[in-house]
Order: sequence, then C-alpha cells, then structure tokens
Amino acid sequence: MNKGKGKNKYQFRKAHGGLSIVAFLILMALAGVCLVYFMATMAEYVIQTKLAAEYRSIALMARLYDAGRQAGQEENLWSLLDTEGREYLIRSADGDVLHQAGVATCEEEGRSVYLMSLPDPIAIYKDTRYPFLYGTDRQEIFLDVPALFRFLRQNGSESLDLLGDAAFLYDDEIPAPHIEVSVSASEPEIDDYAYGLQIQELTEEQRAALAKQGGSSFIHLPVWMGIPVADGSRIFLAKAGLELKISDLSVLSISVFIFLGLGLFLCVLFFFNVISRIRNQRRAMKMYFTDVITSGHNRTWFLYNGDRMLRKRSNASYTYAAVHLVFVKYRTYVLCHSVSAGEAILTQIYRSLERHLGKKEICAHCSPGEYALLLRVSDEASLKERIRGILQELGAVDPNHTFTYQVGVDLLPPERDRNGKIVRRRLTDLEQAYNNAGTARGTLESKEDTGIAFFDSALAEERKWQDQVEEHMRTALEREEFQVYYQPKYDPQTHTLRGAEALIRWQSPDFGFVSPGRFIPIFEKNGFITEIDHYMLSHVAADQKRWLDQGLACVPVSVNVSRAHFIESDLAEQIRDLVDSAGTPRDLIEIELTESAFFDDKNALLETIRRLKEYGFAVSMDDFGSGYSSLNSLKDMPLDVLKIDAEFFRGENAGERGEIVVSETIRLAQSLHMRTVAEGVELKEQVDFLAEQGCDMIQGYYFAKPMPKNEFETKMAAG
Repeated sequence: MNKGKGKNKYQFRKAHGGLSIVAFLILMALAGVCLVYFMATMAEYVIQTKLAAEYRSIALMARLYDAGRQAGQEENLWSLLDTEGREYLIRSADGDVLHQAGVATCEEEGRSVYLMSLPDPIAIYKDTRYPFLYGTDRQEIFLDVPALFRFLRQNGSESLDLLGDAAFLYDDEIPAPHIEVSVSASEPEIDDYAYGLQIQELTEEQRAALAKQGGSSFIHLPVWMGIPVADGSRIFLAKAGLELKISDLSVLSISVFIFLGLGLFLCVLFFFNVISRIRNQRRAMKMYFTDVITSGHNRTWFLYNGDRMLRKRSNASYTYAAVHLVFVKYRTYVLCHSVSAGEAILTQIYRSLERHLGKKEICAHCSPGEYALLLRVSDEASLKERIRGILQELGAVDPNHTFTYQVGVDLLPPERDRNGKIVRRRLTDLEQAYNNAGTARGTLESKEDTGIAFFDSALAEERKWQDQVEEHMRTALEREEFQVYYQPKYDPQTHTLRGAEALIRWQSPDFGFVSPGRFIPIFEKNGFITEIDHYMLSHVAADQKRWLDQGLACVPVSVNVSRAHFIESDLAEQIRDLVDSAGTPRDLIEIELTESAFFDDKNALLETIRRLKEYGFAVSMDDFGSGYSSLNSLKDMPLDVLKIDAEFFRGENAGERGEIVVSETIRLAQSLHMRTVAEGVELKEQVDFLAEQGCDMIQGYYFAKPMPKNEFETKMAAG
C-alpha cells in the first residue's frame, strides 16, 4: 500500500452557506449594537438639552431669590417664584428647610453631573416618588428606562402623574400677578439676566395658543436641581421636569428609520452577494471538474472525490482498487476516422464504465484514451473476473471494430494500527495509487492484446528505485559521481589499439557502484539524459586534451548522444563548442547515435549529421541490426562508422546464417565507404571470422572490458 501525507492534495476553498449566514448574523448584531448606541446617544442629547434648559430656568429663580433677599423684598419674592408653578424649597447648610412650595420629594444628598453646554457641574437630586432620573458616580445623568417601564406597567392609574397632555401644564387656579423686580447695579454677583425681569399674566388667547402648541402626548419625569445661594449658606432646590413629547422624538425616530432602512438594505445586499458567490463558485467548480470530451468527470474530480471517499470512516474496512484503463489503439482509430468520431467513442466508453459502477465507486476520463476507476474489491480473483467482463463489453462498443484495452491495478487494503485494528484511512494517497496502476499497465505496452497487470512488490521496488535515482541525479552530476569508462577497439588483423567507446558508470556514496542499465533508462524517460550527454562529451574532450599534452598517441573515442538530443536544432553547434572549449581536435571525438533516432525526425537528424561532418566529427550508428533496421537508413545517412550488433553471433542458429548476415553487412558498409566495428565479441573464432571478412575494429571482452580512464591511459601508453 502506498503511503501519502494523510492530506488531500486537491484542496478547494468553498463558499460555505453556513459560514456566510453566521457572518450575516454577526453583521446584523453589529448593526443592532450601532443602532442602540445611536439611539442612546440621541436620547442622551435630547435629555441633556432639555435638562440644561430646565437648569437655566431654575438658575434664574435662584438668582431672583438671591436678589430679592438682598433687596429686602423676600415676602413679595415668594409670590413671584410661585408663578413659575414649580415646586421648590430652600435649605440651610445644615439641612433645615427654610421655605417650601409644594411637596418636597427630593433626596437629602445630591450628585454632581455635567450637562451639555454647561461648563461646570450641577447638583442633581433624585425624586423619591419617581426615582427614574438621577446622577451617577461618573457625573453623568442616567435614565432608568427598565425601572420606568416596570412602574408604568405595575401601577396603572397611579402613574398618571407621569403621563398626560401638554395642555394640563396651564392650571387656571394658579394666580398670575403683575410683579416687577428692580435690583441695584451695585451688586456685582447678580446676573444681568435678572435686570428688569417682568412676569405678566397670560391672556386666554395666549393660553390657548400655548396649549395648542403643546397639545401632544408627553411623559413628565421629575428630578431636583440644587443651586447654592446666599453666598453658599443656603441651597435653592427646585423640581425640574423632563418632558419628552412625541414631537421631540421625531428627529430621533426619522434618524432611526433611516438607519434601519440603510442597515436593512446593506444586509439584504450582503445576503444576495453571498448567495451569488456560492452559486458562481459552484458553477466554476462544476466546470473545473468536468471533462470537455465526455462531459463527465475528469482526473481532478477523480482524485479529489476519491481521496475523500477513501478517508471516510464508513469505507475504512473495504479494500479498494485504483484502476488505470487505456484504450490501446485510440490514436490509430482517430487517424483512420476523425477526431470527432474518436471523441464519440470515448464518450461511449465513459458511459459504459459508469453503468458498471456501484454506489461507492467512481470513474473519470483522464486524457484521450485513458480512464481512472476506483472500485470496491472483495478479492483479486473476483476483481479480475469483473474487469474482464467490463473489457468484454467495451471491446464491442463499436460493432464495426474490435477494440483492445490494457488495465493496471493497484490494490488499497484497509489501514491497520499497531494492534492490527482497522482504522480510518489517513496515509493512502490515491494519486500515488493511480500512478502505480499506470506503472503496472506500462508492463503491457509491448503487447497489443487486452491484458490486466497488478502492481506488486517488484514494481514497487522499481518505482522506489526510480524515485531515488531522480532524487539524487542532480546532486550526483554536480559532485561528478558519474565516471567515464573506456572500452578499447582493436584491429582484428594486427591487434593494435584503434579507438574506444566512452561509457558511463555511477559511483554513488548512497547506492555504491551502479551499472548504466539501472539508471540510463530512467534518464531517457525523464529527459535528464541530455545533461548526461553534455557531461560525457566535456569529460571525454578534457581527457583527450590531457593525454595529448602528455604526448600519448590518442585514438578517436566515440560518445553516445541520445535520440532525445537530436530534436535540438543547434545540437551540432553545442557539440562543436564543448569540444573546442576543451582544446581537443575534433577528429578525436566520434558522435555515436542509435538507429532508433532515425525514426523521430529524419530531416532534422540528417541536417545535424551533415553539420557535424562539416565541423570535422566522425558519426557512427550504434547497434545496427538490433532493431528494425532499414537499408534506407544506410542509404540516406552519410555515416562514417557502422557498429554491428553482437546479437548476430548469439543464438542457436547464429552460426551459418549469422555469418552470412555479418559478412554481407561488412561488404555493404565497405561499398558505402564506411568503417565497421563489431561489438560484443567474446570468442577467438569470432575474431578470426571478422578479420577474414575485413572488419575494421572489434570491441568486446575478448580484447578488453570497459575500464576506468587511468587503466585506458596505461593501454594507450603501451601502444
């Protein structure tokens, strides 16, 4: 089983409706708090404004009292103050009541508070009968709204003193005498506002007009205000009335409604924005997860939802299989028909696969001709039988054609803890499992028939080795862990050294000595082989230059260049510059290519060979006869050397028939003015036969095996 990091690699940020609704409710709560704060601020503004006006009126009464007392008109002063219709009393500094008008319902002790537009604090006394408005320790005026509402609800008719109509403020029984007060200007402490104060009786018309203006419903909240008089030896206390009319609340009401309307509009706008985002994201996710050919699910959807399915607790006890299914001849079908016909077949295959899925199984179309499936498994035998049934149906998806398929499978058994108990999957990586299934399917690539392959321990080790090689290859190149070995080429007639082939070996501190067959195929597959080509060319050129400087009789050395390198249009110039930078004569470097390169881009290959020969490099073809050799390749390519594959000398029937092929190949090469090299020669009889046929050079264990450069240097020195 393959281990991952326990986390779905395909994470997506979803616009969850629940989170958006919570955010919406929080926004509403914040708006409510702001509204309450706004209302409280407005209410405080109204209360402070009205109480400040009341204070000015009571302050005027206090000044009148102080002025009348100093003028000796104290007896006439009471009638003047009574015309205000306000309850008041005068206390001495010791708390004795010196004069009282009305019922004294104020507390003994007051509190200092600040009111709007008044620079200094004033003394506020709570009304003992209606104790709803009073000062606080923070020198602020406070209206106890909950207590007021409870009082109104519980006392019913007894609360009528707090409610009424503004017209009741004017009582016909209150006398309205004509009084004038004159105060000497020599008294500096008397406010100018008191000079010439005149209170006249209101006419009936004035009373009616005032009643008409204030005829709306109101609530009257009493509070007492105290002002020091008589140089601080007395306190003038009067009852102030906080009258809140509906007309007073109109501005507050309008503001509240505007605030509520704006808040409601923003909330609705936010709500619809959230809904729109969720819909747009779901639409985008659907497009992101949809395969454009089949209109079904794609690879990303498969990996995302497959990982989620495997990690569910309810699926922990089941064995699953990651399946990689390939339509073998899809490209051939498209070439013979059309792209649209090929896509129609792919859609039919996808629909057919969907019909074979169980409730807890999924499939997707990953790429042209490739499908991914996640199936529940009871055992390997039943899974094979089920897949064969699916493939049999898919083989007849088009009545005019018989299609073949290749399938790779990686089994995903339940995960267990140290005690062997089945636990929820957290380490399974579906993407890795699907890649493993693809690796298993890759073992069937050389076949054309329908087949099924399972990923096993051997393939797992191979995959592990591939990962290790790819992890270390860059560091190995930088540290020059790759070593150049040389295998000499000898003249079969004289047994003298005529040349050599440069071969690569890997001396790794982690893996030890690694033969090229274990890492070169990996480099060819992942593209790193082109960097190995440069590495070998530069090291061989540097060795040749050093040997020349030592006075050794250097021989041409052939260096393999991979077929992947020949797609680069400037390959000839790259090779030329590498060799020239080392200072090595170009005729000492032979460029060796395989005949398989001829089947990639013929024109590009021929052009590269032509330029290499112009620059003075010899060009050879390696392993001639090992594949599907064509005489056209010899006809078209201006090669200098032809290397004959050792397979001609092996096998039960290699003797007579092999000798005929080898002799005719040598004769053909000679006719085309090419030198020949027989590689893989191990026996004296083979050497004698090749010498007789006129073969130019022999490379093989009969003369020498591949060796490090210091040993090859010794052979050159020996001649």
